[in-house]
Order: sequence, then C-alpha cells, then structure tokens
Amino acid sequence: MLAELEWRGLIAERSGGLEDRLRRGPVAAYIGFDASATSLHVGHLLQVFLLTHLQRAGGRPLVVIGGATGMIGDPSGKSSERRLLDDAQIATNAAAIRAQLERFLDFTPGPGEPIMLDNRDWLAAYPMLDFLRDIGKHFTVPYMLAKESVQQRLAAGMSFTEFSYMTLQAADFLHLWRERGVEVQLGGADQWGNITAGLELIRRVSGKGGEGTEPTAFALCSPLLLTRSGVKMGKSEKGAVYLDPSLTSPYEFYQYWMGDEDELAVQHLRWLTLLPREEIDALAAQQAARPGDRPAQHALAFDLTARVHGRAEAERQVRVAEAAFSGSGVTDPAVLDVLYDEVGGFHLTDELLAGDMLGLALASGLFSSRGEARRAMTQGGLSVDGQRATTPDHGVPPLVADRYLLVRAGKKRLAVGRR
Repeated sequence: MLAELEWRGLIAERSGGLEDRLRRGPVAAYIGFDASATSLHVGHLLQVFLLTHLQRAGGRPLVVIGGATGMIGDPSGKSSERRLLDDAQIATNAAAIRAQLERFLDFTPGPGEPIMLDNRDWLAAYPMLDFLRDIGKHFTVPYMLAKESVQQRLAAGMSFTEFSYMTLQAADFLHLWRERGVEVQLGGADQWGNITAGLELIRRVSGKGGEGTEPTAFALCSPLLLTRSGVKMGKSEKGAVYLDPSLTSPYEFYQYWMGDEDELAVQHLRWLTLLPREEIDALAAQQAARPGDRPAQHALAFDLTARVHGRAEAERQVRVAEAAFSGSGVTDPAVLDVLYDEVGGFHLTDELLAGDMLGLALASGLFSSRGEARRAMTQGGLSVDGQRATTPDHGVPPLVADRYLLVRAGKKRLAVGRR
C-alpha cells in the first residue's frame, strides 16, 4: 500500500512505525467527513482515494460522519467559523455522502466492507465533566496553541467551540482504536495537527507507544488539492466543484478537469485515478511531446467523470466537448440539450424561424448590435448548424431533430436555440 501511495505522490506526512505495521498485515483505518454539505467536493477526493487504496490492499475503511464535530466546525485551513448544523441536516448530508462513496469503495459484505459511523453516537453521550476529566486533562494549553490550525485563526478571533475541536477529533480516534480496532487515521495535510493529537491521546491513555516502544496507532496524510488560485479546495471556498450533479453539472465537472494546468494534469492522474503506472507514464510522455493535444487532461476528465457520474455520462461529455469546440455542426439531440443548458440557450419562436439570419444572430445573444452581426457575416464569422451564414437576409435553415439550431460566432462562442 505504501509503495503504491508513494509513487502516486499521495503521502505528505506519515507517523513512525507505519511501514513496519503494514508489513504484518492489513489494517483498519478511518477518515472523518464533517457532513456540513449535501455533497462531497473534489477537495475530498484525495482522502477518498486513500480509502480506496487501503481497501484494494486488503484493509478496512471506516468513514466517520461528523454528526458531533460537524456541529462544531474544524478550524483547519479556514479563515472564518462555520455555521452550526441541526440533526436533520446532518442526517441528510450523511446519506448523500454514503451514496457518493459507493462510486469509489466496494460496500459488498466481507472483511473489507467499509463501515460508516456517526461520531454523535459516542461524543453526544459523553457528560461534559467526564469528557474534561477523561480527555481534556491530557491536553495542555501550550500544546494546543502550538498547532498550526489554531495559530492561523487566533488573530481573527477563535471561539472556545472551535478551540475544542482538536480534543473531540482525538477522542474519536481513541474511541475507534478501543472499540473498532482502528490503528490508522488518514486525512489531508492540514489535519496533521489534529491527527497527531489523537496519537498523543492514545499514547497517554494506553501507556503504549512511548519512547523506545512500538506505537499502537498511526497517521498518514495526503497533500491538499488546491484551487487554481492556490487556496485549499473546500465547500466554503469560492469555486468549489461538487460531486452532486445538481450542484456542479457533469458538463462543468468534465470541463473543470479539461481546464487543468499542463504541469498538474499528470500529477492529478496519479492522485485521482486508479490508472496503472505504465499508462500514466505513457500519457506523461504524450503530454510532453504534444501538450497542445492535452492527452492528460482528456484522460483525467474522462476517468473522473465516469467514476463520479457514470461511464455513459462521461462518454456524452466527450461528445459535448468535441461538439462545442469543433466548429462544425451537431446533429445529436442529447449533446445539443446539454449545450443549451450549459453554454447559452435561447428560445426559437415562430417569428424567428420565419425570419432571416440577422434576426437569428441577434436573438442568440452572441452579438450586441445589428452592425456587429452584419460584420461577422461578411467576414465569415457566423455559422448556423455548421454552415456559414454570409448574407443577413438569408432564410433560417431547417431545425436539427425538429427542435434545435446551433449558432456559432467564430470558433469558440456558441449558443443553442431550442423550440
């Protein structure tokens, strides 16, 4: 498992002794999701793939839905405090997340079957005084203040609620270590401080894993997936890309990965797909030789879209992308339907259909004035269903599938009329 994660570049941090432990056999490991939205987003994918590689290596993944900690909010990587969620919303979010994880993990009953838990089940039952006595006494204030996630938030103001988050996450690890035999916590690099707090708590409570002895719990963190501007990809960050098609359409999802930077696309193939090393190396060589063809982006966009939205949808998005940027006509109604929703659509009235090309060009929204539309026609910059429209008074052509007309201004701007 570690060898696989290392060549893929999926290890940012790991605690001592993990390699020796994995040599002895598979482990149970967990990742927590705070369930603060109805969908995972692409920033979660690195952690989801850690669980996928764990299961493929024979280990057992556990997913902890933060029904309790989600009401608090993890300060890691955040500049503001999260809103608190009620029980009904967290339950709805958890069910949606489970459905999305089924695209990555095999939930078939057996020794490797993933387990989903809600940390409300144990944290909510903890009396406050017992928690302070059993958990809180093991954390000194200087230890907590030294954590990077705390330091980043202190200047802006940090409530005691958020400050306590570290102890709650550590209590999760302790509970799972005791009750479920979970030896490893996985997460993103920004979680390293919280996860190592859990290692420290287990060491103190168990009396095992101190200096000169073999540890009984371990940590492994992946790098972070960042936005185009270098910010951690998160639900509260502008531009988050969700796995839920009602929040981020399959078209937007596919195009997001098609727009990946050349220098990151091959890295993301290693991080976010299960393609074998030989295939990724071949794509890297093609990318270096012909970057304009963007082979890595094509492979990445297709593979991720197929996993998240299904292979049929990924194949449709390939057709949509080819249609959108080919400059030619399109006869596939399914493709035109997507383009109508995603790149600009307008209504084809009987008046427009009985009129001329100039009226159609203006109705498409691609031109701001009649003069601009006329100039485009005379310069060969307007086409309808793949045919150049050179005269303003030329009649509107027949509809595609009795419903659509695809209008292009140049090669990259287009609009779809639908009856």
